[in-house]
Amino acid sequence: MLQLMKLEMKKFKLGWYIKGALIADLIILALFISLNYIQQIEGDIFITNYEEAFLFIGAMVRGTFIVFAAVLIAQLIIEEYKNKTILIMFSYPVQRKKIIASKLFIVALLTFITIWISQILVTGAFFTLHGYFSFIPYSITITEWMKQTITIIPFAVAAAGTSLIPLYFGMRKHSVPITILSSLLVVSFACSYNPSFSVIAIIPVQFALAAVGIMIAYLAIRNIEKEDAI
Repeated sequence: MLQLMKLEMKKFKLGWYIKGALIADLIILALFISLNYIQQIEGDIFITNYEEAFLFIGAMVRGTFIVFAAVLIAQLIIEEYKNKTILIMFSYPVQRKKIIASKLFIVALLTFITIWISQILVTGAFFTLHGYFSFIPYSITITEWMKQTITIIPFAVAAAGTSLIPLYFGMRKHSVPITILSSLLVVSFACSYNPSFSVIAIIPVQFALAAVGIMIAYLAIRNIEKEDAI
């Protein structure tokens, strides 16, 4: 499995993913800083403590990389089916199940790692900049920040599972646009944020969505031997 994953990552040259993730993190950081400036100017403050800041940043980070995961699914799987290049891989002396499983594991693993690291980087940069420019009415200690970075791990795990849901829609017609569009619909629900009620903060809902994504991946792997690649 590990060898297959290495071959897949080498084949598709996923350097764009790392560059895209860094750019996305900078954009998220800039947007959140801007939002805090705006709420200070207008006096309509709805982010009043560091827990809410983590939650809001988490919503943006997870939403962004669930869409990134859909792009990975489209590149690693959907386009292979659409262009029929998957037939070449299926001709190798390797079980189809292992081929598809390696691709999906890459998607889930990259999503988990990127969400966790991005949350750490964005929140760390945000509170560090606040120490110099003081643009928020609340603060955070290093200990509190470290606790929050550990707390987000189960949410990152859940997001990794949820990121597999677009596979179902993309495989229906082997459509890249549908794969990405479905990820936006998933994000609109899974990452919804509201000061009074936020789905993004309800861990049972997040794990329920993750279970759906994992089930979709399991069925895709289980049925791959029976399906015609074209």
